Formats: sequence, structure tokens, C-alpha cells
Amino acid sequence: MAVGNAKTLTKFIVVTLGMFGFGFALVPFYYKICEVTGINSGAEQSLAKNTQVDTSRWVTLEFDASINEALPWRFKPMQRSLKAHPGQLVQVEYEVTNTSDHAIVGLAVPSYGPARAAAFFNKIECFCFTPQTLAAGESRRMPVLFVLDPAMDRDVHTVTLSYTFFDAAAKGQASGSQKGLPRG
Repeated sequence: MAVGNAKTLTKFIVVTLGMFGFGFALVPFYYKICEVTGINSGAEQSLAKNTQVDTSRWVTLEFDASINEALPWRFKPMQRSLKAHPGQLVQVEYEVTNTSDHAIVGLAVPSYGPARAAAFFNKIECFCFTPQTLAAGESRRMPVLFVLDPAMDRDVHTVTLSYTFFDAAAKGQASGSQKGLPRG
């Protein structure tokens, strides 16, 4: 009986070592498949490109905020402008206050000046990604985290990031959809 247990234990150890080795072999195999098929290559190139800071030039960034007339909120950037290198990670904050006596859902829609700069403005975190619900009288500071792509035209020296907040419910009703929200 001890011989049978020894054989079983040996088989178990061989299978365990084989599985462990197979797990290590899968990593280079996975990378090779991704390389051949092109899977994930765009994301990796994009991340690499965005981590290179172009210290040879500065871009002035200006920040603007407005509210649609139907929305009883106050909204402003905490900083009106700053200088940054393309490729540099930048964080700014906006402050919003609901001046009404009831909760309201708002949606911020961004715009850029010059318009061609929009293609080079890569937001990582932004309050404009989701509707914002503010209770009556509530104030909130909201961050925007972004990188200007170093491939941006060299003749662009100033970029303006502007947000307009809309009442999400009113905007949905105006478009004929109770659940629809504007996309920006």
C-alpha cells in the first residue's frame, strides 16, 4: 500500500510542477499572441506617448465656466490660467454650488479653444464624465486631471478649456427623452 501512495504522491508532484511551469510559460505566450494580433498595442503606445513631457515649450491653459440659464447654480474654476508643458500631468479644480432649495442633477459639457486642440486634450479624470447631483445649497470642488498630448501643433500656445453646466432633467425633456442626457 505504501508503494501505491508513493506513486500517487509522485504523480501529484509532477502534475503540480507541470502546472506551475505552464503558468510561467503562458506569460511570454500571451505577449507573443498580442504582438502578432495587435491586441493592446494601441493602448500601450498611447500611454508611452503621454508620459513624455516636452520641456522645450510651454502652453498657457485658460479655464472658463458657465451655467445654462435654466440651472440655478454658481460655477467657477478655482484657477483662471496656468502654464504647462505638453505631456505634463495637470490637475485643476472647479467649484459648483446649487443655489436652489431642491436637489438638481447637472451635466457639464466641455468645449475647447482653439477647436483643434480638443484632439490633443486627454482627460484622465473629469466631473464631465458623469451627471452631478447637488443637494439644495450644496457646494463641491471637482477635479479635472489631464495631459496635453506632446504631438499638439507647435503653433498652439494657448488652450482654453470651458465647461457649461446644464440641468440634466431639462435637457433630457427638451430632446424628447426623459432618460436621455446630452453627450459632450
